[in-house]
Amino acid sequence: MPSAAKDILAGTAGGIAQASEESNPSNKLRLKVLVGQPFDIVKVRMQTAPRGTYSGMLHCAGGILKNEGPLAFYKGTLSPLMGIGVCVSIQFGALESAKRFIAQRNIANGTGGPDGKRLSGTQLVAAGAFAGLSNGIVSGPVEHIRIRLQIQATGNRIYSGPWDAVKKIYASNGVAGIYKGQVATLWREAIGYGAYFWTYEELMQRHMAKRNIRRDEVSPGYAVLFGAAGGYALWACIYPIDVIKSRMQTDGFSGEARKYKSTVDCVRESHIDHPIPLFSFSPFRSPFANGATFVFFELASRALNKHFPDPI
Repeated sequence: MPSAAKDILAGTAGGIAQASEESNPSNKLRLKVLVGQPFDIVKVRMQTAPRGTYSGMLHCAGGILKNEGPLAFYKGTLSPLMGIGVCVSIQFGALESAKRFIAQRNIANGTGGPDGKRLSGTQLVAAGAFAGLSNGIVSGPVEHIRIRLQIQATGNRIYSGPWDAVKKIYASNGVAGIYKGQVATLWREAIGYGAYFWTYEELMQRHMAKRNIRRDEVSPGYAVLFGAAGGYALWACIYPIDVIKSRMQTDGFSGEARKYKSTVDCVRESHIDHPIPLFSFSPFRSPFANGATFVFFELASRALNKHFPDPI
C-alpha cells in the first residue's frame, strides 16, 4: 500500500475519533459538542458584533439564551461534523507527505540522522503550514457555512440548514461566495497548523530521542498529551486571525451590506473601530479532541505499517 494512502487512512481514523467526540455525548471524552459548540457560537457572536454590543462572554451567552433559546447554542453543528473527518485526513496526508519530502532532502544533504527523519523546527513548521494550507481548501467553506448559520436570528432565518445555505450562496454569488474569507482562512491555517504540528512533532521527537525508542514504541498516553499541547499552541497563535476570518465570513456579499473591501481593509477597520482581542477562551475546549486525533492517527499508522510495511 502506498505511503500516502496509509497516511490518509490513518488521518481518517484521527478524524473519526475527533468527530466521535463531537457527535456522541455518551461519555466524558465525547462531550465536546455539548460543551464546545456553545462556546464556539459565543466566540463568533462576540468576534462579529459591533463594538459595545456585549460586555463580556456571560452577557453574550445570556442574550442568546434569553432571545433565542437554548437550542440556539447548537446552530451550525452539522456542518463541522460532516467536514471534520475529511479535514483531518487531508491534514495528516499532507503533513506526512511533506515530512517524507523533507526527509529525502535531509538524506541528500547529510542531515536529520541516518534516515533524515529528525526534522528541524523550521522544517516542522513548514510541513505543518503545508498541511494547513491543504486543509484550508475544505475548512474554509465548511466554517463559512457554519458561521452563517450561527449568526442568523432564530426568528429571522435565511437558511434552513447547511445545504440550503450552500445552494443559496452559490446561486447568488458563485464559488467565490462559498469561499468568502478564504484569504484569512489560509493565513490562519498555515500559521496555526505550523504551530500545531511543530509542537506535537517536536515533543514526540524529543521524547523518542530522550528514551532512545522508535515512534511505534511511544505510549499512546504521550500522544494524547502532545496532541493537547499542539491544540493550545494553535489557538495561542491564531486567535486574532480567527477574528478577522469570522468578520470576513459574516460580512455582506455586495452593495451596502458589504462592510469590508478586502482582508487588509478588514484588518484596518477592525483595528480602528473594533479592536481585536489577543486571546480567548477557545483553547480550553479543545485538548481532548486534539489528543484523541493524534493518538488514533498514531495507532492507525502502526497497524497499517504492520500489515502493509513499506518496501525495503
